Amino acid sequence: MRKVTALRAGKGRRKRVNIFLDGEYAFSLEAEVAVKEGLGVDQELSPERIEEITSANNYRRCYDAAALFISYRPRSEPELRERLRRRNFPAESVDAVVARMKEQGLVDDTAFARFWTENRDSFSPRSQWLTGMELRRKGVSEEIIQQAVGILDDEDSAYRAAFKKARNLPRHDYQSFRRRLGDHLQRRGFGYGVINATVKRLWNELNNESK
Repeated sequence: MRKVTALRAGKGRRKRVNIFLDGEYAFSLEAEVAVKEGLGVDQELSPERIEEITSANNYRRCYDAAALFISYRPRSEPELRERLRRRNFPAESVDAVVARMKEQGLVDDTAFARFWTENRDSFSPRSQWLTGMELRRKGVSEEIIQQAVGILDDEDSAYRAAFKKARNLPRHDYQSFRRRLGDHLQRRGFGYGVINATVKRLWNELNNESK
């Protein structure tokens, strides 16, 4: 057994407590964890109890890091796991935090895929294929991807993706117009048939508009 001989506030912005055992610095804890675990001077701790406390602290730190990461935008489960692994949190802490966040509805790959697809479609339309590729890179399962991108209509998305670009292109030469607009749509992942139909539609609409 080891005796707690001092609890001292850590330096820096984070509220941490330095734990001294038998007169020597042993480890530091989040202040919240130290309070929750009921640590006090002259308390005796077994090796098992020390391990419980440090595990609780790892979980708290891991959870806080995860919460900060998902605060910027929703994340897929694999994306979150990779982020936490890069922060060198123990595997058991990562598993526990991800499981807890899934219970709380904070990590949900189906909701994430829907968010990603709708956000892309609203602000930067692209093809089903390219949207699916982006979700695969985030580690989302194929079944969830197919459900999410199924809401997309490539013809409609291509038209919206091309409309602003087309209005700013010169319209004295169809081939030049087609090449530049086609390249733009190809970068958004659209296939030849959709590109060809979209270019012709906008060429005709814009030229009729100017008459």
